[in-house]
Amino acid sequence: MEPPTSSRLNSRKRRKDGSGPNGETELDGVPPKMSRRSLGLREPAPFSDEVEIDYSKPYIRVTYEEAMRGTPLDRPVRVYADGIFDLFHSGHARALMQAKNLFPNTYLIVGVCSDELTHNFKGFTVMNENERYDAVQHCRYVDEVVRNAPWTLTPEFLAEHRIDFVAHDDIPYSSAGSDDVYKHIKEAGMFAPTQRTEGISTSDIITRIVRDYDVYARRNLQRGYTAKELNVSFINEKKYHLQERVDKVKKRVKDVEEKSKEFVQKVEEKSIDLIQKWEEKSREFIGNFLEMFGPEGALKHMLKEGKGRMLQAISPKQSPSSSPTHDRSPSPSFRWPFSTKTPPSSPANRSRNESAVTYDISEDEED
Repeated sequence: MEPPTSSRLNSRKRRKDGSGPNGETELDGVPPKMSRRSLGLREPAPFSDEVEIDYSKPYIRVTYEEAMRGTPLDRPVRVYADGIFDLFHSGHARALMQAKNLFPNTYLIVGVCSDELTHNFKGFTVMNENERYDAVQHCRYVDEVVRNAPWTLTPEFLAEHRIDFVAHDDIPYSSAGSDDVYKHIKEAGMFAPTQRTEGISTSDIITRIVRDYDVYARRNLQRGYTAKELNVSFINEKKYHLQERVDKVKKRVKDVEEKSKEFVQKVEEKSIDLIQKWEEKSREFIGNFLEMFGPEGALKHMLKEGKGRMLQAISPKQSPSSSPTHDRSPSPSFRWPFSTKTPPSSPANRSRNESAVTYDISEDEED
């Protein structure tokens, strides 16, 4: 997506008004950006037998001082680096990067020894020669690859490839009956030392594989490789399969343990929450209970109020003090009409007696 026109104009003004070289500026402490350029190659490096060399020009080596000052573009400093490059790793790549950056204008030629030469002088390799050639070809710092490179560099080989300097680490490399195969190169002033990358080498990688052989064998058997391809005996094959099953069971048990731990942890968290809520609710319940049934609770006040109302309801009404009092004669005693003390009388007398009957009524009964 193309940026707006106003932003393009502003960027042009900033470049034009810049105080640095080539109109470079630093805005708000931001350093100027690098110019866009290709940082990698698009194709692998060619082999030496595929590159044409102009033998019409004489082979004249450049000195170290001339190489450091910088040579013309049509005459780069030709640096040679050789090796086995088995299991190509970052240590190899870093060594070739150092060789490429020895001088301002460097053309890096890398020699790779064949399987036959390597097996005779060093030992068996994991990768065959074609695989090692291809790995070096695809390193970004390499300009040319020499297949079947010699173990010891001869003057004829150096002249054939027009080599100016040989790059290698400065540690003496003893082999082929020599204390240092680069001794004559150093004496000729053609040696350019590089630094080894500590902690990584082909021997270290092979040591890891040998140390963890059972793990890698089991892994490849699981991925579909046969015991014959891995050079594994029938007994070891069965042992590896049994170990694989045991590991699966262990993994399942471990997963169950982890899940159970998570479940127990969740239950503990829930139980803690429940206990806290229960404590809060219990305090609230006890407080409400005391408010209702405590010594000064609402129930006691309700009972007092109810008792007072009940006593008021069952107590007699008092006469008003302002009402006049009546003097009353003592009430006659009650006499039964059929008392034995009185002689029987005639009906006329009986009626008179009945009318004359008086009742002794107390003052309370009258009320």
